[in-house]
Amino acid sequence: MKLNLKVISEVLSAVKDYLFPYEKISKKFLKINNEDDLINFIKEKSAFVTQSTLYGYLKTRMGLKQNMMFTDDIFIESVNKAKWNIFSEAVTDLTFFAVSYLNTKHNIDILNPNKIYQTILDNEIINGLPNEMCEKYKLKFKEKLNSFNIKEYCSDKPFSNSCNALFHWAPIADELKELDKEIVINSIKNKWMLVVADFEKIPVNLNN
Repeated sequence: MKLNLKVISEVLSAVKDYLFPYEKISKKFLKINNEDDLINFIKEKSAFVTQSTLYGYLKTRMGLKQNMMFTDDIFIESVNKAKWNIFSEAVTDLTFFAVSYLNTKHNIDILNPNKIYQTILDNEIINGLPNEMCEKYKLKFKEKLNSFNIKEYCSDKPFSNSCNALFHWAPIADELKELDKEIVINSIKNKWMLVVADFEKIPVNLNN
């Protein structure tokens, strides 16, 4: 089984370029005046975290070709599967965090997290999110909503789902992932810290 590193390099570059245009995100979120603004923030910041951590991890591990037993097509498929699973979990985490944070810090209780989540995932189908995966994660979100504590979520390890998803879904050999676990988890935690810092600075004008 021959691994074509040139093709994989091109695939990774494509992932970086097309997955989500996160370079422009910091210029777009000057305030949150309505639910649509919040939906855009959650979608694009989740995309930023997904792309930057998945791409960074794959790029770091690409040199160990003897441990990446993929043909080109399988590698491409694995990257695509990973990005949508991680993104779906990232949206879960950030939706719950945002709703919880806005409630505890701004006393906002008009938001419907399930509506926000479904809107984001449904809009990504046109970008390649598989329908079956979309429906699976919408169902998982509803189940998690049953135990969602709006007052405590934002301060109680709010991004654990996506941290675990990056570790689980990244198309890297299991023996390497075990060696990398702490670094991988910390990398995505650090990205989420940047997102939280941005969110805390944005003026919010959502009316109850």
